[in-house]
Amino acid sequence: MPSVVKVCLAAVDREPERPYHYPMPGRDNLWLQIARYSQLAFTLPAATVVGWLIGEGLDLWLHTHWLYLAGLLLGIAAGFVELVRTVMAGEKS
Repeated sequence: MPSVVKVCLAAVDREPERPYHYPMPGRDNLWLQIARYSQLAFTLPAATVVGWLIGEGLDLWLHTHWLYLAGLLLGIAAGFVELVRTVMAGEKS
């Protein structure tokens, strides 16, 4: 009986075989790298527009005329932070 348990545990602990179409660990596919870096073309402008819209909404709500600039600057900063994070994550892998 103990030998059956050992065989079952060995089968459970064994790592499954990888099908041939999966990339090797640590190596990114070219299309995956293209997708990762092309997201930056949308992230930076989107963060800028969202920051501007939030600032514009605060301007309308609080009856001011300068918060759109603060929102715009925060959106640009958030976009650049995401850009740096994406590039640094790409260099690690």
